[in-house]
Amino acid sequence: MSSNGVILLLCTVLSILVSSNSQTVHKRFEYKYSFKPPYLAQKDGSVPFWEYGGNAIASGESVRLAPSLRSQKGAIWTKQPINFDWWEVDVMFKVTGRGRIGADGLAFWYTTQRGDYQGEVFGSSDKWNGLGVIFDSFDNDNKHNNPYIMAVLNDGTKSFDHKSDGSAQLLSGCLRDFRNKPFPTRARIEYYMNTLTVYFHNGLTNNEADFELCFRAENVVLPRGGYFGLSAATGGLADDHDVIHLLTSSLHATQQAGGQQISSDEQQKLSQEYQQYQQKLEQQKEDYRKEHPDEAPKDEFDDWFESDGQRELRQIFQSLGHVQDVVRDLHKKVDEVIGKQSNSLSMLTALYSSSQGQPLQPVQPGQVPQMPALPISRQDWDALATNNQIIINTIAELKGFIIDVSRKSDSLLAAGGAGAAPSPQLVNEMRDGLNQVKQNVASVAQRLQAAPQVVAQPACPSVSCVSTTTLLVVVAMQLMLMFFYALYKERKEAQAKKFF
Repeated sequence: MSSNGVILLLCTVLSILVSSNSQTVHKRFEYKYSFKPPYLAQKDGSVPFWEYGGNAIASGESVRLAPSLRSQKGAIWTKQPINFDWWEVDVMFKVTGRGRIGADGLAFWYTTQRGDYQGEVFGSSDKWNGLGVIFDSFDNDNKHNNPYIMAVLNDGTKSFDHKSDGSAQLLSGCLRDFRNKPFPTRARIEYYMNTLTVYFHNGLTNNEADFELCFRAENVVLPRGGYFGLSAATGGLADDHDVIHLLTSSLHATQQAGGQQISSDEQQKLSQEYQQYQQKLEQQKEDYRKEHPDEAPKDEFDDWFESDGQRELRQIFQSLGHVQDVVRDLHKKVDEVIGKQSNSLSMLTALYSSSQGQPLQPVQPGQVPQMPALPISRQDWDALATNNQIIINTIAELKGFIIDVSRKSDSLLAAGGAGAAPSPQLVNEMRDGLNQVKQNVASVAQRLQAAPQVVAQPACPSVSCVSTTTLLVVVAMQLMLMFFYALYKERKEAQAKKFF
């Protein structure tokens, strides 16, 4: 019996859950509490079923609640109160400005009385009775928590605290950026069964399904028969606050009697009103064409092409961007070169000080390190390079003479080995070659003695002659020095060409 009772209880709970989930929400579009483009405003500037004032401007595509000027305020309100309990409002808007930050913001209202058109709270009245969903752009409390979306409830007795951005009065909220987006941003505000839910579309894509949950608040009790409204305001900073559409839908449960029940008389009346509106719209189109016969309709491909001025302006912007990138790269390279030079200077200073046996002096903050005077100047380096070039040329000549002498010696030895006596001409040529080699060596010695002393060196011990091994070692060292110097010079020239 106990198991049967548990099974019966589970079945009862499941049936209750299934019946509760089967209560789907039915939406009904309320055109008297909505506006959308095209032909949002009539020819006389009025918006059907709505009233606007202050600095608000209505056009065929949007309602600009507050333009990007200082100290502007505007609002738009429904003419009739709401005659349903639960509702969903979809607001598409754009907040754009040239500043890094904007002000002040935009607000959606559901209040028992229509607010002011130039009020103190984002263009509407303070001490309202109802709900305000505020899109705050400016950071008054300097906590770096703006732009911010928040819901504030008021019973008609409290004043909004602007200094703290209403942080102590808000019901709930979320940190979202809604300024200067490539596509219009959207907010979907739903109030059903005393639950307030706000979804937000960030405007980064054109997908209408990219809504994310901003916040959800339970046990929210709003007064019945309120008015919908939108307002905006600017301060010292200014943004354009444009509302593209506001779409209102009433929410009903399927079990509610009369929730979606529409009588035949009401259906006929609505269809007649719709047909009359369509006829009126077509008549207005025809009258506009008659009044403007010279105005050609806009081609759908006009947006695909650009004028000469637009092309020139785009090219100028691209060129400026390229120049800016090049200058930025040059700054980076110059900073790198300066850093490398400073590092090399400090290393040379430390090396020279250690070689001279002097302690390295500490550099004071803000003081440029001074390089000690080196005994080798630029003229000394040039003289050393010239001497090295002379030595290389002389060695090349000596190499040729030595090869010639060696060849003739080999031929002489070969002739002597064969039993033939060397010819006097060959002996004279060998004697002339040896004399020329001696003269070249003597001239090299004179040039080296006449060259300026580069680095003070201790006197070498006097010897009668230079051995062949010592000469070859000196020549090899000179060749290595010239080789490394040529590599260093070539690398510097390559870096200079790459830099410029």
